[in-house]
This record gives sequence, structure tokens and C-alpha cells, in this order.
Amino acid sequence: MGAQRKLLSLILLILSDIFICKILSEGVTKDEAKQLRDEVGGMFYHAFDGYMKHAFPHDELKPLSCVGEDTLGGYALTLIDSLDTLALLGDQERFSASVEWIGKNLRFDINKTVSVFETTIRILGGLLSAHLIASDYNTGMRIPSYDDELLHLAEDLARRMLPAFDTPTGIPFGSVNLLHGVDENESKITSTAGGGTLTLEFGVLSRLTNDPIFEQVTKNAVQGLWARRSKINLLGAHIDVFSGEWTQKDAGIGTSIDSFYEYLLKAYLLFGDEEYLFMFQEAYKAAMHYLYNDPWYVEVNMNSAALVWPLFNSLQAFWPGLQVLAGDIDPAIRTHTAFFSVWKRYGFTPEGFNLATLTVQQGQKSYPLRPELIESTYWLYKATRNPRYLDAGRDMLASLQYGARCTCGYCHISDVESHQQEDHMESFFLAETVKYLWLLFDLAAGPDNLVENGPYKYIFSTEGHLLPATPQISLVREHCSYFGAYCRSSNLRAETFPSDISKDSRETNQSQSYTDPDATNILSHSRLKKSPVSGLIKGFCPGLTHGQRFGISYVAPDKDVEDESSSPRKTEVVQSRPVLVVLNPSPNGEPSDIHRDPDNHQEPDKENQRVPEPEIEESMSGK
Repeated sequence: MGAQRKLLSLILLILSDIFICKILSEGVTKDEAKQLRDEVGGMFYHAFDGYMKHAFPHDELKPLSCVGEDTLGGYALTLIDSLDTLALLGDQERFSASVEWIGKNLRFDINKTVSVFETTIRILGGLLSAHLIASDYNTGMRIPSYDDELLHLAEDLARRMLPAFDTPTGIPFGSVNLLHGVDENESKITSTAGGGTLTLEFGVLSRLTNDPIFEQVTKNAVQGLWARRSKINLLGAHIDVFSGEWTQKDAGIGTSIDSFYEYLLKAYLLFGDEEYLFMFQEAYKAAMHYLYNDPWYVEVNMNSAALVWPLFNSLQAFWPGLQVLAGDIDPAIRTHTAFFSVWKRYGFTPEGFNLATLTVQQGQKSYPLRPELIESTYWLYKATRNPRYLDAGRDMLASLQYGARCTCGYCHISDVESHQQEDHMESFFLAETVKYLWLLFDLAAGPDNLVENGPYKYIFSTEGHLLPATPQISLVREHCSYFGAYCRSSNLRAETFPSDISKDSRETNQSQSYTDPDATNILSHSRLKKSPVSGLIKGFCPGLTHGQRFGISYVAPDKDVEDESSSPRKTEVVQSRPVLVVLNPSPNGEPSDIHRDPDNHQEPDKENQRVPEPEIEESMSGK
């Protein structure tokens, strides 16, 4: 009887949320969407101005006491993390001033030991995104006096992190000293997310600097993790980077592994490397088969698939957004509904919600201003245009305004049941949480921003940084000239083909409304023909013109291929075509380290947790 009551209460919780959303779904008009967008902009400036006034140049703001604190490396973390949000909001003055200050004052030759993961997604990603915006006329935010200062800083930082990758497995250490390399006493245990969420930032850097080393080491790390998957294609949470042995064999989609899945798909979308696509397809199929208990996800043993932990943790909330990118909309809708029902219940999502007891998990009651549920809400609205997601966004905005706003910024919520505030504001609040909320309402108001109306398709990093699919970044495999002086050998030429985008897309850039009933998704097959993955060799290649860099034209490959590495050839300049970024989701529109800190996330006491009986498993599946 107890299990039946829990099943009934869970079903009622989800159904009541659907009912309320349908009642209110006509509530957000275009004018109200504009007002909500402007309110989110006000949120950003309340927090950003508080940081600049009271905390800069420290890493982060303590919003209750209005002082700064150094949490990563002591190099203005929040400012760097906020750069592309300033650009997105069209704030040319502050964006320019911030880029100029960073270019003149930021240095990485410091004796600080930092997280490779956090430094990559927050600092390296922030610098690269801002560089790509500030250096390009097409973005509308180009800074005339800018001379690649952020790119030089990004390259310097990445080189200082390279010693972390010097391991027998290729999987990097979790931390590195920016001046001395890896400490001899550094832990050999790292998380799957920590080792596998570096490919976008390092890959973009390779393409911008013509140095393949950055992309190579991060791809080696991903391959090192994937090679150690179980026979059922699941990966554990933590691994020894020297022995390659798994030290924690719990497989899931949340803490310690979440962004590994994310970067497999996004690396394919941004770079077109089908090896990433293959790994994502296999990993995704395994996750949906062994971890998915419709509409929730659980943790299982990576080898036996035995259930070990019936828990919704807040980092799982990115998953519906990833499913939108993959084109698997229906389960994304159901899972988002379930996750949002937890937010409706408490006003925020706790770090852990126990699916066996339907209560907040002890020791995981906080909400540290995480963006993941808002991110998925944005992507689902973008794919379906269902107004229920605007209502969800409005509800989350109200929670942040009334529960988290404090003196100088926005506070962590230490307990979602009491809404007790905590004196801390992570930089990702400005990099992601506010960004996705602003994009959601701007999309409904009639989008006018860099992402929706700009010259490129954008991939969002796991920290929400904007990485454009320019030819220089995404078409490196088309011809050697896209990689400066590094050319592929002649017998390994890859072919690319136009994207298969919906027949009835009515918005600009990535903002399509999909109504093609025959649409297929990325999970069923590849959009590109199989082609060998080529290596890069030193050769003589023409440099990129401005038009080739930014998509006005590109160098077409000759039909008769000769050794590109030995002699330059006459080339023909032709018009470029769009790069595949947006995929075809389902036509049925019905119903972002504390951010992703893989190694410091608070683990619950699993030994004292009762594994649910079959009746409880049945309640989680919704049957």
C-alpha cells in the first residue's frame, strides 16, 4: 500500500503540473515576453554591477556580505565568464571595456593549482568566445582596437594545462599548477566528465592557432575513456588516469559524467568528426536502455546494469536539452515535465531528489543557482514553440527574483524547503542561468540577438559560451587551407554534404519551428557519408583570407587529388554553404565545479540507502 501511495502521489504531481501549464499556457503574450526578457536583463545587471563594484577583480561575489572571494585562480573569473553574455545583450560599451582590461591585465604565469575542467570551461571557453566575437565584423560587436589579446591568453593558458594530459591513458589529471605543472602528489583519480569535457574549447583553439596539439590531447582523453567502457557501453563515474581502472562504477547521466555525453554530440556538431557521433550514438542508446525509467533516470552498475541509486540529481536536468539537439523530442518532453514538477514542488530543484521516498535527499537540499533546467526549457521551447515552456520560464524567473535575489546579487539557496539563502554566487549564474532565461523570452518576443539572428550557427559549451560554426572552425576537413599550414595527406580527403534541415522552417538561424512529419534525427543515422579520419601533417597551404575565415567564400578541393603536403596548387574560390548545426526534432510539440564540478559534488550516503522494491521501480517508470 505504501508503494502504491507513492506511485499515485508521483503521478498526481506530474499531472497537476501539466494541467496548470495548460491553463496558463495562453498567459505569456508577446508584450509580456518582452517585459520578462527585460526583467531578466535587469537581473543580469544587478548581479554583474554588484560583482564589479564589490568583488572585481576577485573571482566571485559574496552577494550578502558584498565582498569578493577567489575561488578558482584569482583572475577575475566572473568577468571572463560574463563576456559573451554582455555581447549577447548588445552591451558594446561594457563588452569592449572588459575585453580591453583583460587583455592588458590578465596573466597566467602564477603559482596556482587549478581544476583543469573548471579552468577549461569557464576561463578558456570565456576567452575564446569573447575573442571570436570581438575580432569579427559580422557579429556587430567587433572592437576596432582589438588585436587578438584574448586568443594569445587562451593559448598561453591551454599550454600551461597540457602537462595534465601526460598520463599512460591519455586521460588528464584533475588539477594542474599553472607555473610548475602537475604536483607529484596530485590525485590520480578523475571523473568521466572532468576528463571528457574539454574537446570543444581545445578543439576551437587548435583551429584558431593552427596547432593541432590541443585537439589531439583532448580527443585522446575521450578515446581513453570510451575504450574503457563496459560491454554494455556504460561508463563509470571516476577512473584512475594511470591504471585505467574504474574507482567508481556507478553509471548515470548526472554528476561526474553529465557533460561527457554532451561533448560527444556537440564535438560532432561543431567539428563534423564522425568518430564523436558514433560514440554518442552508442552511449546514448545504452543510457536510454539501462538508465531510463520513463520519465526519470537512475544510476546503475556499469557492468551488470543493476540498479544502485534511484535519485534525480539536478545536473541531470541538462539531458532534455541534449535530446533536443539529437532530435529525440518525445522523451525530452516527458522528462522535462517530471523534472519541472520537482521545481514546482519546492520553488527550486534540490541537488538530490530521492525517487524511492519522493523527498529531498538528505545532505543535498541546496540549489546553487544551477542553469540546467532553464537550459532544457529554452531548447524545448525552441523546438516545439509550446507556450507551456514560457510559463515554466516565468515560474523559474519568479522563484529567482523572490527567493534568491539579495543585497548585491543572487544567493545560493542552502535549503530548498526553507529557502534559506547562502552568501555565494557562482560565475555560471551570469554565464548560463541568466543567459538561457533571457534567450527563452527573447525568442518569444521576436528574437533580435547574436544567436538567433547572427551570421553563424552557434554551439553552446557546457558553460554556455558561444562557439560559432565558422568555416575556420567547422570546415577544417574540407581543405587544408582551413587549417593554415597543417594539411591532410591526399588519400584521406573527407567529403561533406549539405544538411538535411526541415522543409518548413520559418525562423532565422537556429530558431526553426519544425513541422516535417518525415523528419529523422541524428540517432538513426549519420547525416554525412562515412569518411576516414585524417591526420594533420606539416605542409605548404595558403593562408585564409577574411572571406574564407568567415564564410563568404572557401577554397574548393580539386577533383584530381595530389599530395597536398608537397606542392601548392591553383584553387578556385566559390560560395560557401551553411554548416549543419541544428537537427530535426520530432514534430510533436505536446507535452550547464559546483556547476559541473565532477570531483567536488557532494556524494550521498549510498550504503544506508534502501534500494527500492520492484513496486517502487514500477512507480518510477510511470506504469
